[in-house]
Amino acid sequence: MPDQIPVTVLTGYLGAGKTTLLNNILTGTHGKKYAVVINEFGELGVDNDLVVDSDEEVFEMNNGCICCTVRGDLIRIINGLMKRPGKFDGIIVETTGLANPAPVAQTFFVDEEVKAKTRLDAIVTVVDAKHLPARLQDAPEAADQLAFADVVVLNKLDLVTPEELAAVEASIRAINPYAVIHHATRGDVPPDQLLGLHAFDLKRVLESVPDFLEEDSHTHNEHLTSISISTDKPLAAEKFQAWIGHILQTQGQDILRTKGILSYQNEDRKFAFQAVHMIADGDFLAAWKPTDTRTSRIVFIGRNLNRPQLRRGFESCAA
Repeated sequence: MPDQIPVTVLTGYLGAGKTTLLNNILTGTHGKKYAVVINEFGELGVDNDLVVDSDEEVFEMNNGCICCTVRGDLIRIINGLMKRPGKFDGIIVETTGLANPAPVAQTFFVDEEVKAKTRLDAIVTVVDAKHLPARLQDAPEAADQLAFADVVVLNKLDLVTPEELAAVEASIRAINPYAVIHHATRGDVPPDQLLGLHAFDLKRVLESVPDFLEEDSHTHNEHLTSISISTDKPLAAEKFQAWIGHILQTQGQDILRTKGILSYQNEDRKFAFQAVHMIADGDFLAAWKPTDTRTSRIVFIGRNLNRPQLRRGFESCAA
């Protein structure tokens, strides 16, 4: 159907670089308008603030995996988008890093209204070249995300040697010999290589996963938990950096992902903090708006997390 809107599902394990890639797409000079649906694992949303200010509309769903509890929300959002005046060139769905993309893809075939108005264009899986070998050992979702990929963005190449890169590519090919692989350092792949591809092939999927269209009853890695902490008190930057540095140094092996939007004392801009295990990064974003409540929020996803200890530590960073 020519009037069906293409949908790109952007997936990849925690910390692979999905939001960076999404920001690159939204700031590209393609002249197109996209609706963005973001899903998070945890009760406090952070990713919505990490997406660049743009003309795109961003819809956030948190406290649940898009492939489980909030599929109904996804269907309602897409149906609502279809009824709006004005045309989107496409819809991008960024899943939580713990999502199995199969049930997400099912949404566009099992709901008749969604099926009539949209078409699944491609599943794009972002891979952290440094940490993929470990994830394939301890996280079945990482392999699922690769198996369903039409396009793989092999990201963070600056962190691996040529030998490690060759080994990672071989492991990807062993799981999915069909996907197109693009190399990237910070999600720097041209949007026209990710969107509007007509790449999702239901016939090929059914050949490898015959029960694809049947209701899924999967479970996630039950050892992973999400802890979200917030405070309305402005933070002292040097206190936070010292505290988070110690946390990542001593517990980084167990902390898969850290994300935060922070309000520093005597600073009008939001500070975005992100980490994967012990590798951390941070940068200032746009200024806080006059109507904003300057709440600092941080989310940890990992194993063996001590909520009271993390909360006390975060709150001790107050200026």
